[in-house]
Amino acid sequence: MAKAQDPVIKKPVDTVKDFVDTGYVNQGKIAAHKAAMRSLIFPGLGQLYNYGLVVDDVKSGRVQGKKVLQKAYILGKTAAIYGGGTILVLSYIENRKNYKLFLTELQNRQASGGVIDPNSSLSQYTNTSALTVAKNIYKRNSQVVLISLGGLYGLNVLDAYVTARLKYFNIDENLSVKVSPSFINSNTMYGQIIPAAPALKLTLKL
Repeated sequence: MAKAQDPVIKKPVDTVKDFVDTGYVNQGKIAAHKAAMRSLIFPGLGQLYNYGLVVDDVKSGRVQGKKVLQKAYILGKTAAIYGGGTILVLSYIENRKNYKLFLTELQNRQASGGVIDPNSSLSQYTNTSALTVAKNIYKRNSQVVLISLGGLYGLNVLDAYVTARLKYFNIDENLSVKVSPSFINSNTMYGQIIPAAPALKLTLKL
């Protein structure tokens, strides 16, 4: 007696693979990631990476001209990051020093029962409330400077990312937009006799 054969199940053909695996590499995304990571590690390093990309394009002939303005702009942003960071760090150090100075004076006067040390650099402050106000001002200034440093650090990373991403952002020269007058046939839209309404026709040519 012949044995019945098991039905053959055909494996479905993957028709999506050819469309997904195209080998496309997003150079802008890769460059932006590298620039952002460099600026995260050390502020300004991402900007110098973007500067190197421009220099490579000039040397390889991929772009026309020497891109002097673009290179100067990138270097200017790098200098602004270092300059701004230096000013903020120095300001933080100065405010913290003054904060500790006034805090120590308040602590000494509290320990001595309000007696002012004539050798103290803050002996001219006879009122402790003035010392308290000054201490709080320097403390608040230190906090504001820290927030500003954090903002400058984040801006440095964002600038490096966006600059590298936009470098590979290109718009086709054949792209054009045409706007022309037109009419909307209201009869076909509403099923009643209504005059055609004026409209604008937008044509996008790729």
